[in-house]
Amino acid sequence: MSEAADAQPSNRRQIRSFVRREGRLTVGQSRALEQLWPAYGVEPGGGVLGLQALFGRAAPVVFEIGFGMGDYLVSRVVAEPGHDFFGVEVHRPGIGRVLHRVHEAGCRNLRVACFDAVEVLRDWLAPESLDEIVIQFPDPWHKKRHHKRRLIQPAFAALAASRLKPGGLLSLATDWAEYAEHMRTVLNAEPALRNQAADGGFVARPPTRLRTKFEQRGERLGHAVFDLAYRRL
Repeated sequence: MSEAADAQPSNRRQIRSFVRREGRLTVGQSRALEQLWPAYGVEPGGGVLGLQALFGRAAPVVFEIGFGMGDYLVSRVVAEPGHDFFGVEVHRPGIGRVLHRVHEAGCRNLRVACFDAVEVLRDWLAPESLDEIVIQFPDPWHKKRHHKRRLIQPAFAALAASRLKPGGLLSLATDWAEYAEHMRTVLNAEPALRNQAADGGFVARPPTRLRTKFEQRGERLGHAVFDLAYRRL
């Protein structure tokens, strides 16, 4: 994918890898969105972001796509004050929960956007600007007719690789075996990425990946979890 083509928004109707499900906002989540968004939120329309200006310092930047209720994201924000974190999620209750927890912990190394993460990567972030991209348990869209909605596709792999700095890390996890194989096939074929598993397969769970309640429930049901890790060449 050329950078010139990559930088231009497409006029074609984009196939989304997510469905917006608002859910019910608690009083605390609603208050957090109202009061804390000015400090932590990033709005569209500003063009390519200067991440150093956005965070007020120069530090490694970790970008998480679809952080859900934010347990993993918050754990890393709190544990790694020397890193800056940019999370994208379209589920507002999850955003509200994250803002509340991060603010209560006194952390300032987080920014969030309520937007399509693919558009954020493509239009808001400069090439070679990220140190890590994290994708945890993306929707597998398990029905064959819905496979076109899956986030991990060749075009996305090229886009993600272009936004990582040389040596930057793309880390993923899924508990859907068929999607894990799909991810591995797509990402192994991207020439700008190198699989960190010596055999070109899956890696051990990284120490930074918090085992969420969702994952623990899946394990009790017999679901295996597959981790993948790729470095930008």
